[in-house]
Amino acid sequence: MTSRANSGGRDLHLDLRAVIEPGSRTAREQLITALRDGIRSGRLTTDTVLPPSRALAVDLGLARNTVAEAYAELVAEGWLAARQGAGTWVARTATARPTPRPRRTPGVPKHNLMPGSPDVSEFPRAAWLSSARRALSDAPVSALRVGDPRGPLELRAALAEYLGRVRGVRTTPESIVICAGVRDGVEVLGRVFGGSRPVAVEAYGLFIFRDTLASVGVPTVPIRLDDAGAVVGDLDGLDTSAALLTPAHNSPYGMALHPERRTAVVEWAQRTDAYVIDDDYDGEFRYDRQPVGALQSLDPERVAYLGSVSKSLAQTLRVGWMVLPESLIDPAIDAAGGQQYHVDAITALTLADFISTGGYDRHIRRMRNRYRRRRDTLVAALEGFDVGIRGLAAGVNMLLTLPDGAEPEVLRRAGEAGIALNGLSLMRHPLAGPEIPDPDGVIIGFGGPAEHAFAPAVEALCGVLEAVVAR
Repeated sequence: MTSRANSGGRDLHLDLRAVIEPGSRTAREQLITALRDGIRSGRLTTDTVLPPSRALAVDLGLARNTVAEAYAELVAEGWLAARQGAGTWVARTATARPTPRPRRTPGVPKHNLMPGSPDVSEFPRAAWLSSARRALSDAPVSALRVGDPRGPLELRAALAEYLGRVRGVRTTPESIVICAGVRDGVEVLGRVFGGSRPVAVEAYGLFIFRDTLASVGVPTVPIRLDDAGAVVGDLDGLDTSAALLTPAHNSPYGMALHPERRTAVVEWAQRTDAYVIDDDYDGEFRYDRQPVGALQSLDPERVAYLGSVSKSLAQTLRVGWMVLPESLIDPAIDAAGGQQYHVDAITALTLADFISTGGYDRHIRRMRNRYRRRRDTLVAALEGFDVGIRGLAAGVNMLLTLPDGAEPEVLRRAGEAGIALNGLSLMRHPLAGPEIPDPDGVIIGFGGPAEHAFAPAVEALCGVLEAVVAR
């Protein structure tokens, strides 16, 4: 018999199935065993208050004396404690256990140098909370219902103003569709384009997008990269529906797409009735010169612009946006399921207020200065090692190219040292041919550690390189 007893509004679960079985031990013995097992397992923790004997007896269908005797025996054994007027509870001595050895949480590195990770210890909690309060206070009831499948108008309007002012995007709120991050946007557009023709991608790029497109049946084909960015001339020889590019800042190499190639890829899309997906990777964190504007501004009817707050605020804050050509808005809504289920309304309204009141701008400026200092500190620490350094102009990552054959050993030693980072080989398209260089390297994210943890992470990284790479 499984019973739930209540004490002051608290429930207690006890498994007394053997009590009603013929030939079983007495009910008192079964109750004592069940309580001991609950305490041993840790389910009944120190100071857990037990139901009064009368209440537990009623719930279990036992005599009150049976419960009272069981309690008294466990008090005598030290499992329980009791005091007149205060009830009965689990004694502190009953659940004492040796102090466990400290250990890292599985999956959480000692030193987080993963690319694409922001310093979430600097999340603007107070300003975000103020925005949440204002947003909830001002929101009409309709804002908390499932409404426009493009997402809340408040957020789309705030984004239209912000993206136009900061990234040069040409849009209105009607052309913006809210999604759960860039990955979600890529998946939606993959469903729109279908699998009859591949999507072209950069030969080195975020593998998660290749995997995302593959998951919806859309193959990808690589195009080359050089110091001027994607070699968009490669698109002329491909039968493809779209090209997914990072014009502002390639990951992992860090170059921006050359102005002549920006024009050329838009002309390719116009000529072939194709589309360009502009993944605005790290567009807001540019350090040494003015940010490169969005490719979308050259032709809003041929370029779909994607962005998110994953690197500016937090990766777990799943909010992104698609600025779409008119011809893709309805297909994208249909591909997403026809309703706005992907981002909760409270988060969307909060972000809308955070952007509109200037909180987002202030946070970006503050973090841009911090990440610039970290980048410079890391570059100085790496001076003298036999490595190449790329991708310094923008973003929260840098690429270290390594001597031939060194990447596996650096990754192995980094893992042993508790350092999380990515190997360059992970970013290479599996269909990239021998004409595309295949260097060894690792991608270092300098945004992830909290301020106090950054110097130890750099020191640990230098220790790994010291063991593998000559100075």
